[in-house]
Order: sequence, then C-alpha cells, then structure tokens
Amino acid sequence: MPSLKPYGGAVRKLVLAFDVGTTFSGVSYAILDPGETPKIQTITRYPGQSNGDLKIPTVLSYSADGQVQSVGAEVRNSAKKVVGEDKESPLLVEWFKLCLCPNALKNDLEPEFLPTFPDGKTAEDAFADFLRYLFACTRTYIIETHPGGEIFWNSVENHTEIILSHPNGWEGLQQSKMRDGAVSAGLIPDTLAGHQRIHFISEGEASLHYCLNQGLAMDSIEAGQSVMIIDAGGGTVDLSTYRFTSSAPVVVEETAPASCIMQGSTRVNMRARKFLEDKLKGSKYCDAGEINDMMEGFEKSVKPIFKDASKPLYIKFGGRRDNDAKLGIRSGQLTLEGRDLAGFFERSIDAIVDAAKEQAAASTAPVRLAWLVGGYAASPWLFEQLKERLGGLEIQLSRPDSQTNKAVPDGALYFYLGNIVTSRVAQLTYGVPCLYSFCPFDEEHLARFPRVVMKPSGEVGIPGGFGAILTRVIDHGTRTYEEQELSISLKKLSDSPIKRVTTQILCYRGSCDNPRWLDEGPEYFSPLCSVYADVPFDKSQKKTGTVAEAVFYEKIFKVILLCGSTELKAQISWEEDVSIVCFPILCLSSNLLTTD
Repeated sequence: MPSLKPYGGAVRKLVLAFDVGTTFSGVSYAILDPGETPKIQTITRYPGQSNGDLKIPTVLSYSADGQVQSVGAEVRNSAKKVVGEDKESPLLVEWFKLCLCPNALKNDLEPEFLPTFPDGKTAEDAFADFLRYLFACTRTYIIETHPGGEIFWNSVENHTEIILSHPNGWEGLQQSKMRDGAVSAGLIPDTLAGHQRIHFISEGEASLHYCLNQGLAMDSIEAGQSVMIIDAGGGTVDLSTYRFTSSAPVVVEETAPASCIMQGSTRVNMRARKFLEDKLKGSKYCDAGEINDMMEGFEKSVKPIFKDASKPLYIKFGGRRDNDAKLGIRSGQLTLEGRDLAGFFERSIDAIVDAAKEQAAASTAPVRLAWLVGGYAASPWLFEQLKERLGGLEIQLSRPDSQTNKAVPDGALYFYLGNIVTSRVAQLTYGVPCLYSFCPFDEEHLARFPRVVMKPSGEVGIPGGFGAILTRVIDHGTRTYEEQELSISLKKLSDSPIKRVTTQILCYRGSCDNPRWLDEGPEYFSPLCSVYADVPFDKSQKKTGTVAEAVFYEKIFKVILLCGSTELKAQISWEEDVSIVCFPILCLSSNLLTTD
C-alpha cells in the first residue's frame, strides 16, 4: 500500500479537495506542516444535518431575483420540491452539474434532467454559489475543530491549495469554467498565482488513489497486472483502466482512454419517477407533491436495500387512511414489485457493462480486476449484477469495505500528496486551424483551389486546414507522460508590425487517424479555447515579398502542449536573438500559416 511521506516544504499549507457531485458533495483536507506526515481528514459537520455526515445534497434554493436562499440540507429542511410553482416562491436547483458537461455527453440526457435557473443565472453561477457555501462550511469546521482555529486559518489562508475533481469526460473547457467558479466563489484571487493554486483530477484517477491507499486487493496486485476503476456516482459513471508497472513502490500507467457515461443513479430515479407517474395517473396520488414524497421514500428506503427481483418492497409516503388496492397502496405504503425495481436499473447496468467491455478491449494490457466505488456503488443490486456480468468477461469485481462515498475527495488528496500515475492516455486529438501552403501536385489542394488566398509575402495558402499537435490513436488512444512536450510551429504574416500572436485550439472527436481539413466532418471539431501572447517588435520581422517587392512582417512561433498531467497546459514560445522566450498560456502549434 502506498504510504504518505513527510511534507518537505518550508511553509505550512492547507490542501482542500472539493468533490461537487451531481446529487451529493463533500470535502476532504490535509494540513501540511514541514517535516510532518500529512493526515487526510473529512468535513463531517454541515448545517441542517447530523454530525458525522460526510456529504451534503448538491442543491440550492434561489429567490425570484436570483439570490441564494439556502443550500444543501438546509434546502431539504426548509422547502419541498414543489417550490417554484409561482414567481414569488423560491426555485429549487439541483443536478446543475449535468449542465456543465461537454455537449457530446449532454446529448445523452433527456431535457427533464436539466434544471431551470432563475433569470440571469447559469449552471456556472450555481457551481460558484455552491462552491462558496462548501468553502464557508469548510472554514467554519476547521476553525471550530482545530486548536487556535482562527489563528491557524489566518496562517494558511494565502497558502491554500485547491483540488477540484470532475468526471472523466470533462475537458479543458470544463476545467476552465470550474476555475472561474473558484475565483467567483472567493477561493482564490483572480491572478496568475491564484490560478496556479487550483489543481484538477478526474474522478476515476482520484478513485484509483483512494482504493490503493485503502489497501484494496493489494495482496493480489503484481507488476504487469491491470485494474479497471468503475466510479458510479449520481450523474455519471466513470471508467478508467490502469496497469501496475511496479508493485513496490506502486507505480501505474493508464492503458485505455478513460470513459464517462451518463448512467448514474439519477437515471434510476428518473425511471422510477416515470413509472410512478404512469401508475398513479388519474388517481388522487398523481400530483407532484405526492410523487415527490414517494420519490423521497424510494431514495432513502427502497433503492439502497433492493437486492432481489423476486420480492416486493414498499414506499411509505402517507398515513393509515391512504388505501387503494388497485394501485397497491395500503396504509400509506405503495408496493413496488421486484421486477419493476430491476427495470429501473437495467439500462444503467447494461450501459456500464458495455462501457467495461470497451475499456477492456481498448486496454493495452489484459484486465482481470475491477473496483467499484462511488455513492451508487452502495446499491447491492448494482454490485451483484455487475459482479455476475463482469464475471462472464473473466473480470473479478470488488469494492472497498470503507466508505466509498468519500473515495473522490480523499483520493484527490492522495494524488496531490503522492501521485503514482506516470502516464495517461489522450482521449482526443488536439490541434490548431491553419492555412496550408498551396501545392499544385496535391489532389486535396486542387479540390480546394477556389478557396486559395494570397498572403502579404506572396505565398498562396489554402484556409480550412487542421494542424494536429497531439493525435489520438483511434481505439487505443495515445500515451502521454508527465510533463511531456509536443509542439507545432506557426507563422504569422501581416502588412503591419506584429505585436500579438494568437490561435485557437480545437478538439477533434471523429474516427480519422490523421485529420487534415476542417470541412471533412466539421461536426467533429469543437473549440477548446483561444490563446495569445504579446510579442516585442524587432527588425527581423520586416521582410520583402515576391510580389512587387512589397514589405510585410513575419513572426514564427511555437505552441508547446504540455501533456500527460491531469490538466492540459501549454506555452507559446519564440526566438529572441539567440534565446528562447516562453510565454505560459494554454495552447498548441507546425510549420503552417496562422488563419489570421
């Protein structure tokens, strides 16, 4: 089992790991004292709920003008889900995390999954508001729990590192939105130094660190063996596969592109709600309030214990006078047949098994172990069904004995304090839009001849090109290593002196191994971000063109992609005299013309 090492820094720090989940959220933390071995702790006290609770509901209540009324358990205690029926009543907002996911994943959601926001509010605002509340709860807990709490907090306030976890399927754009949310929530200042205090980790990788540090199946781990992590949460199920390159010390590498499916436990709830609405339609029990009460009973007393499709379970929602034999209601209890309950889970289980098959097929090493974690993992029906079906694939499924609902925040801290993952697999191809210099012997260039443009240098270029920097190998992904650098050179041409270079970074999601043109499957290209750097003017920019010896200006620069870590990073660089100047910005680059 990996062990934490004494902190080698010279200044005391506080590290906070925030796990903002679709349905429940939690925070873990570690105090780093020079020379001391850190201890991972969890926030266990939140307003409106019992001491010892590790998580709070991910829900907010807003007034009509967009002001936060209450958060977490305080919402549950102050209002039912029927709020928002008129303009003056508070609006309940939950599952907002699903609105932040990439469009490729959001397309898998039915419209009823996405919440309604007050006028002027967005999912990003809700994330920031919720993060602000979690941070305030964390501050209060630490001050009240640790001796000299106020003095301690003041001593680490400007030396606090923040780790934000997210589903496997989230990308640089989502990380950027989360960072903006942390700034808006007041966790960090909006400065370069402040931004560098934010760290990201996928929920799958955080869960891997948690499982290993909890000693799960460590006696069966050998170098060369692989394990699949199935992190089943409220909104998503994240799957990641790793190979142990060493067992002492433990070192692992990712062997397949991580995957994310929108089949978390909320999908089970939505199917249960649809079943109840259809079953009770036309009866006195079909109004929203009754259905909400039943769903609360389903969530608390039925879903967590369901394990046998041959036996019924009961939702308690009313009083002794609530009876309707035709609907299966007796003394305020609604009967749910086991086969119907199994049906609520079926599509989710099928999707997880299919995703596991794809992970195993894509892995560069055979997979014989799988670990199930996350809040949804507590379901005995889910665990037994996955164990049986994965067993048919010769994959042995286990889950930690300890509380898996804190696997992500604890695992995020284990990652920060002692990362064991040395390489990861890129899920997408990244590159930049560009102009190719026209070649009359290239059929692809000839087919696009009507689009040619003349640059100030006299060069003829074809717009609409794509210059790849990191190319994903279809089916198996591309392995990247910690701090590995990939680059591409771009050349900017202008009629006037060049003071700024800029480019857009694009993601490619299609099936082509070597995408070169934006008009071939344009729906597979999407922008990640736009990046720029201000460059000093020097005389070497000035050139003489081939057309009437016209004067133009040229700047060659590189976009360097730093890959292999949990966050995409990049630099723009150029030569100045004989030295290389690097400007730290998120971007990418090849010996191609820029599009501007």
